[in-house]
Amino acid sequence: MKIFRASLALLVVAFSTTAEAKLYKWVDDKGVTHYSEVIPPEHTNKNNVLLNNQGRLIKRNEKINNMEQRANGEDEANIRIENEAKLEQSRKDNALLNTFSNEKEIDLALERNLHHLESHISSIQSLQKAAQESLKNYQQEAVDIKAAGRKLPVSIQADITEGENKLAKLQQNLVKAQEKMAAVKASYEADKIRFRELNEGTKK
Repeated sequence: MKIFRASLALLVVAFSTTAEAKLYKWVDDKGVTHYSEVIPPEHTNKNNVLLNNQGRLIKRNEKINNMEQRANGEDEANIRIENEAKLEQSRKDNALLNTFSNEKEIDLALERNLHHLESHISSIQSLQKAAQESLKNYQQEAVDIKAAGRKLPVSIQADITEGENKLAKLQQNLVKAQEKMAAVKASYEADKIRFRELNEGTKK
């Protein structure tokens, strides 16, 4: 009797194990389909299907490769950038329409900004003229000292070097101011064109 019960228990365990058996269906790199209880480690990150002992689908594991992940990430980044650009353009359009009532007001705003920049450029040019005159005097003094056969003092050479550096710096400032003026003109011209487009779109 005890032997019978032990055998019966083993049969129940075996039946239960068989009833709960699961199989993986996976395809190798050569395109061959395999069925096994365990997937080789090199195929765990690839597409596979988990089946029960009756061949019914339990779980589908779909993995995308690195290139697909990178492509999806780039698509999401491009969409995000595009949406941010649209939002920023909408903000600028609203600000433009709320700031100006007509194109004449845009022209007047440009004139005010150019007036400040022109004054700044004029100031730099005046400083340049003064620096050039000062440098010319130092250079002439150095020529006279050498002509007299005397040694050029260190202070005179330092003044000449300082004057040259000052002129170079003023020239850089002048170029920046002129570039800024050109940028301001272009910006207001673009604003006027966009203002016209927005108003024409409203009339349609």
